[in-house]
Amino acid sequence: MFRNITPVVQNLLLINVVLFLVSGFIFPQLGDWFALYYINSPYFKPFQFLTYMFMHAGFWHLFSNMLGLVVFGPLLEQFLGPKKLLILWMVCGVGSGVLYSAYSSYKMNSLQDKVASFQMDPDPDKFNKLVLENRGYFDRAIFDFVDDYSRNPNDQVKINRASQTLDAIVNIQGNVPMVGASGALFGILIAFGMLFPNTQLFLLFPPMPVKAKYLVLFYGLYTVYNVLVNNPTDNVAHFAHLGGLIIGGILVYFWKKDRKSFY
Repeated sequence: MFRNITPVVQNLLLINVVLFLVSGFIFPQLGDWFALYYINSPYFKPFQFLTYMFMHAGFWHLFSNMLGLVVFGPLLEQFLGPKKLLILWMVCGVGSGVLYSAYSSYKMNSLQDKVASFQMDPDPDKFNKLVLENRGYFDRAIFDFVDDYSRNPNDQVKINRASQTLDAIVNIQGNVPMVGASGALFGILIAFGMLFPNTQLFLLFPPMPVKAKYLVLFYGLYTVYNVLVNNPTDNVAHFAHLGGLIIGGILVYFWKKDRKSFY
């Protein structure tokens, strides 16, 4: 695998590994600066649309993204050329970050509206619904408080505590950053599936051969499913993955229409 690695793939691999080591062991503040924050967060900076894709949450996060790059990237680089592969990687990475930010802004605005509605008209049922919708941010003790508040809906102390709890959740969600090259990788994945649809790939789990087009279809449907389900305990940015698929698919579609661009 590594004997056939191509220049752009090699450089992207080295940059990601070096920055992972620097942010993890030498200059940890780099991870905070370069991660992508919600656009209304005090930590947000426009350059994060570019830098977030070079940050990773841990070794296995980095490993899975770089493995995908090394598996699918070299053949794409040989076929498209170094310039187009780099364009594909960067445009899908930046674009998925922008799309994810728009999606997270919509979610944050919706959450803030619901919290404001509760604070204007405190009601245990509203509070319980908000807790369930955001249960990934609470420990189990919150449900004891929900029961207690439901039995005492006019207790001002409990109303204040519920309001403060929801304000804290808004603050937490507004300052949870996104990192990783998954959006860029999903662009690579769909490009491979569109350009080499019948190439046989051998999966490790389960150990079986599968054509590239079916693998891409599975990942696409799985990503759409997770976006629609929106599991509050899932910390994977599935919408960013979907953004990478969409942007990569659009790029390759137009490149395929202009066949001269491959020569």
